[in-house]
Amino acid sequence: MSFSIVEAIVNLVTTVLGTVGLPGLFALMVVESFGLPIVPSEIVLPFAGFLVVEGTFSFWLALAAALGGDLLGALIAYAIGRTCRHRLAGVGIGHFRIDPAHLERMDRFFARRGEVAVVGARLLPVLRSYISYPAGTARMNPFRFAGYTLLGSTPFAVGFLYAGMVLRSHWNLVSQWFQVLDVAFIALVVLAVVYLLLCAVGVLEPFTLRRPRAPGATDGTLRPGAEPPPSGGARPPPP
Repeated sequence: MSFSIVEAIVNLVTTVLGTVGLPGLFALMVVESFGLPIVPSEIVLPFAGFLVVEGTFSFWLALAAALGGDLLGALIAYAIGRTCRHRLAGVGIGHFRIDPAHLERMDRFFARRGEVAVVGARLLPVLRSYISYPAGTARMNPFRFAGYTLLGSTPFAVGFLYAGMVLRSHWNLVSQWFQVLDVAFIALVVLAVVYLLLCAVGVLEPFTLRRPRAPGATDGTLRPGAEPPPSGGARPPPP
């Protein structure tokens, strides 16, 4: 590619951290955790680690700034998800619409596995920036959400800060591995658009990979009080 998304982000990160310092690190991590626009912490943190080795930052202050920004951005996204819950029902295009059943399914998932989902997502690139929205929509306890966000974010931040410290002036080797994100990001966007279009025209059901059921079709389950048909599929004669 003549223009690299990752290269542009690297230039932005190095400029902000080099001129603004720790407040810039805090601000970049807020944006990264909020998820919009995309500023990968996998680039922010290694360069911050390099500045720790250079003596520009203290490791503990850099870690505190990173975790503080991470948590604030996550709480903002959580608040948006929680505040907009009542506006989601009915939102969509064509057959792709969010209905109360989808929200109830999300509620049940976060009631059973919310803590594991938040910690696990905070350890994963990209996904870590967006888990806060469904957690807020599912009305996960905010104090538990904050605690598990920090629990997952701490090893992630320490690991990438340390990577930057070890690589020193070659910290940008980390970012070179993320050149593949240029292609992966575009492919992900294309797949998401195709999926949404298939849901909108009714080929797929929203939030699943199943084809929609034909009108009047059943899933084989019996309604309460209904008797099973006799073997062979024959219906009994009328009385």
